[in-house]
Amino acid sequence: MEKWMNLMRDEDLTEETKTLISSLPSEKAYLGRNLCKYQGSWYYYNFLQGVLNFQRGFKPQDTDAIVASYPKCGTLWLKALTVALVERSKNPSSDDPTSHPLLSNNPHNLLTSSSPRLFSTHTPFNTLQVALKDSPCKVLYICRDAKDSLVSRWHIVCRSLNKEEDRTILESMFESFCSGVCLFGPFWDHILSYWKASLEKPKQVLFMRYDEIKTDPHGQIKKLAEFLGCPFSKEEERNGSIDKILEMCSLPNLSSLDVNKTGKSINGIEYKNHFRKGIVGDWKNHLTPEMGNKIDMIMKEKLKDSGLEF
Repeated sequence: MEKWMNLMRDEDLTEETKTLISSLPSEKAYLGRNLCKYQGSWYYYNFLQGVLNFQRGFKPQDTDAIVASYPKCGTLWLKALTVALVERSKNPSSDDPTSHPLLSNNPHNLLTSSSPRLFSTHTPFNTLQVALKDSPCKVLYICRDAKDSLVSRWHIVCRSLNKEEDRTILESMFESFCSGVCLFGPFWDHILSYWKASLEKPKQVLFMRYDEIKTDPHGQIKKLAEFLGCPFSKEEERNGSIDKILEMCSLPNLSSLDVNKTGKSINGIEYKNHFRKGIVGDWKNHLTPEMGNKIDMIMKEKLKDSGLEF
């Protein structure tokens, strides 16, 4: 699904989309690109064209699995875990670790077209729901503390621009976050769309938290495997299958692979720039206490009475 958006350019906009954009609320993003608000979420113009194409043209299959997240919330990690689990279910008797697709492909490129098909998206659930209609396909969502997510996005933006840690960009991104006017935002609405969907459709939408995977990796990967319909057997648990998958999909291991040191993802970002610390609470090293408190206050207010807390 990312391909539906990342392959589109502003010159690819249809006349119908241009007319639609002219009727939508619009703002400037922190790097000067135009954003427009469609179905409650903010998109670059070319991304909106991709969203519209996806909503009109995507044909879901019952066995599809969709990895969803707000950018820099553990997307790559969940993709890797999902690929590893699906690959294990396809080839349960394979003993050749060197043939594993994660060793020869970046996780962002491992979304497959063979059954079960794997896709990924950063769009909120209400936008996704238009295309899925009544499909029983699985949706796997991962969320992360807003402050850590913001800092992670700042780092990848600076790296993509070949800049050092530019505080001016961080402050602009912070203001955009707080106003809700940011790509795929508002952040809180994005999270709530999947949280509510997971409560309404627990067999179709799995809501996962980055910090919980960090603190309880075994429990969380077992939950993910069960949700995907490929639970671990007692024998697999005894022979260390869970540990093997967790080690293969760990950020230190993935970032050390040659395939992730060169090349670029479809949006032009170098693979190596997708990997950083992956530490819970790293925001404290970059945001001021005042910035952290403001984000916490906003999130507390926006998530009020939802049953979801950070």
